[in-house]
Amino acid sequence: MTRDLSNALGRIGRAFRHGLHGPQALAFIPALTLAAFWLGGETVLVACALGLPALYALAGWGSAVRTPAPVEAGGDVVDTAAARALVDRRVNEARAEGLGTACLLFDVAGLTEVARKSGDMDAEPLREMVLMRLRGLLRRGDTAVRIGDSRFMVLAAPSSRSDLESLLQMSARLQSAVEEPASTDTTVRHLTANIGFCATARLPGTPTGERLFDAAQVALAEAARQGPSAIRAWSDTIAQSDRTRRSLTTEVRAALENGQIQPWFQPQICTSTGDISGVEALARWIHPQRGIVPPAQFLRCLEEAGLDERLTEIVLQHSLNALRSWDQADVHVPRASLNFARGELASQSLVERVEWELDRFGLTPMRLGIEVSEGALGIGRDVRIVDNLVALRRVGCYLELDDFGAGQAPLTALTALPFDRIKIDRSHVSRVDRDERQRRMLAGILGLAERLELDTLAEGVESVGEHALLAQLGCGHVQGFGIVRAMPADELAEWSRTHRARIAEAQRLGRDAR
Repeated sequence: MTRDLSNALGRIGRAFRHGLHGPQALAFIPALTLAAFWLGGETVLVACALGLPALYALAGWGSAVRTPAPVEAGGDVVDTAAARALVDRRVNEARAEGLGTACLLFDVAGLTEVARKSGDMDAEPLREMVLMRLRGLLRRGDTAVRIGDSRFMVLAAPSSRSDLESLLQMSARLQSAVEEPASTDTTVRHLTANIGFCATARLPGTPTGERLFDAAQVALAEAARQGPSAIRAWSDTIAQSDRTRRSLTTEVRAALENGQIQPWFQPQICTSTGDISGVEALARWIHPQRGIVPPAQFLRCLEEAGLDERLTEIVLQHSLNALRSWDQADVHVPRASLNFARGELASQSLVERVEWELDRFGLTPMRLGIEVSEGALGIGRDVRIVDNLVALRRVGCYLELDDFGAGQAPLTALTALPFDRIKIDRSHVSRVDRDERQRRMLAGILGLAERLELDTLAEGVESVGEHALLAQLGCGHVQGFGIVRAMPADELAEWSRTHRARIAEAQRLGRDAR
């Protein structure tokens, strides 16, 4: 009973204290003192004048009159350990007052690029500007520090209101400020900020500074995966996804080396003859417990672990070996195409290694198709990538521009680089047999390719209607689930024989009908 009464009085005291927070709370002291004089004379006046300020301080009411939170020694920039200490202190302050707080982490894209191209002398003023912009919009008691070359942290002042909506509004307001164009000596810089945040109220159990900081990091990583200018709040779903991704990342290295990750092959069909004109090699992970792991999950894990170039190497070797085995089995597959990682395309030894692998398997260069995504050829493309592509084409490899129409590659790339074929993105193929505007767009792409003397392949074909219309419009080749899904090399050999028999039968029936 005594504990219940104490808790109730404590809640009433906190409510009264936060109802009179800030300078307005101090303003009541003279009023109370004057009232005491009217009611009780000089003795009560002296007691109130001396007692109320002391009581106010002892009760901790003065903590509601907030000043900007001090930053650890080291000033505006702190390392991860100091950042965690700041978060832990803030969480303890909030808990002592029966309040909540929040940690917001910012990753500002563009700062690292400026530092890489122009050096820290140009990047440092931009970092200082970002920190000043953040602090310029903070509330009394909030804290902002820089915790890395492109990362910043904001700690919310202890508050009774740290709900999701208010934190989203705060994040959007701070993001808008950071992303305002920034003028340097001679250049206008355009920065983008991803934000991940978590409030103590969203964490199960008793929140700690370490858990709050780690949760904000998980939310920031999820925001980064969504693309530029994304904002994400920590949630149980994001946390579970992060645990799964961490588990996969731990396993993926071993899986890559023990043969669990290998290419499957999706046939590409010539629209004029129906013959197999090539295959695309697509990485598949056959997990002993999970079964087939979706490529979107493990490819991201490989990239985050820095293993995407190793994956390219393994897929290349398996693809060339498959071509040789199909040749020996009298299965006609003219070419195997695979998508090279950006890091692989920029490697100084790429051309030499490709030539060595082709020679090792006894294959001519035109048997290998090298797919380049539009993302690798966007604005500011790497000169080394361009040089490697030109050299590979000179060697005799077949070059394909992948996902045409979905990325940022300028049209000049089609004339500046020696591509043999464009792969038209699924977004321009879907429902082309039912959508007139889509059909006109696709016809325009095919017309452009014809004028540039480029072969064409439509990917993501999922219906007979799409296949038929693509053939009518003059698209050279098609691939997609509507034709056949990717399969292991040995299954493709059997499917190829069946497919060739069907074509022969159709041709015989056509001759008989005439």
